[in-house]
Amino acid sequence: MIPPGVEVNVAGRTLHAKGARGQGSVLVHPSVVFECCDDHVEFAAVEAAAGGVAMSGTMRALVDNLMIGVSRGFERRLALVGVGFRAQVKGDTLNLQLGYSHPIDYAIAASVTVETPSATEIVITGVDKQKVGQVAAEIRALRPPEPYKGKGVCYKDERIRRKEAKKK
Repeated sequence: MIPPGVEVNVAGRTLHAKGARGQGSVLVHPSVVFECCDDHVEFAAVEAAAGGVAMSGTMRALVDNLMIGVSRGFERRLALVGVGFRAQVKGDTLNLQLGYSHPIDYAIAASVTVETPSATEIVITGVDKQKVGQVAAEIRALRPPEPYKGKGVCYKDERIRRKEAKKK
């Protein structure tokens, strides 16, 4: 379904969408045929193509994510848990203090926006769901949460499975 306020154009096998949050495009796989109607896009598998049915579902999901992205956008929230853990945006870099002996400067991709409403919270927003998730995963990988004290960079809704410490 195409949300109101989203403009869809087709150029060959590429579907372009433009909305209030930005613009994006999806290259449709050759084993899938598609048709852009008034308020929705229909996908079907090419009969001779192996795996065409699965790919038509994948293309439908990618186009759906594109429509949501250009109209509402995507957001991931990260929380820094630990004494002295801080984050600050300076231009196009994210400066992180994660308990190491040195600060970490993470270069922010041009297609996403990173904000720090507080020193221990990071908000990543963008049009492309895959890129927003990838940036969030890369930042989390700098100091993943550990199971004994729970310190590290974790997703806001993530539940850390805690372990009990060794006993003497």
